[in-house]
Amino acid sequence: MLTTDRLLLRRWRDADREPFAALNADPVVMEFFPSTRTRAESDAMIDRIEQGFDADGFGLWAVERRADQQLLGFVGLSRPSVDVVVGGRPLSDQVEIGWRLRRDAWGQGLATEAAREVLRTALDPDGLDLSEVVSFTAATNLRSRALMERLGLARDPADDFEHPALPPGHRLRPHVLYRASRGRPSPDAAPPTTGS
Repeated sequence: MLTTDRLLLRRWRDADREPFAALNADPVVMEFFPSTRTRAESDAMIDRIEQGFDADGFGLWAVERRADQQLLGFVGLSRPSVDVVVGGRPLSDQVEIGWRLRRDAWGQGLATEAAREVLRTALDPDGLDLSEVVSFTAATNLRSRALMERLGLARDPADDFEHPALPPGHRLRPHVLYRASRGRPSPDAAPPTTGS
């Protein structure tokens, strides 16, 4: 469980299934995915997320607003299922940071707040002690790309890829990939001081 000023990041509960299904059925939230999700598909995703927690010790945490205990969506870590090689390594061997919040939670800095805490925990030697985290999205998803950049993730165009699950010419097939590595200063870090 992780906490921030406004949010609780926790494991999933049965009570989360209905609001999560509503989020996944929202065509605006799912604009940069091939389709919305049915209730059955949404429930299956929660089941996979929970299995990931049991296997890896991390996952896509359910994001709850502390003020009213409302489920807002998820922010967290996962192992990508995309069958592609980037940076000389299969993407499935790397750890992705990702997010999906309901539409009425956008524009308040909540995704950034949660993702900063997840990233800190991921790379902290006293946390999950990962050396690197990646994030990727459709090239046209400017909101997610802006969040990646606010978090201090860096893009190398050589890592961009065509999503193999989408047909050539599909509007979402071109993907961009960003990385955060341990020891790389975040945009929040104070500038180094220099002696006189």
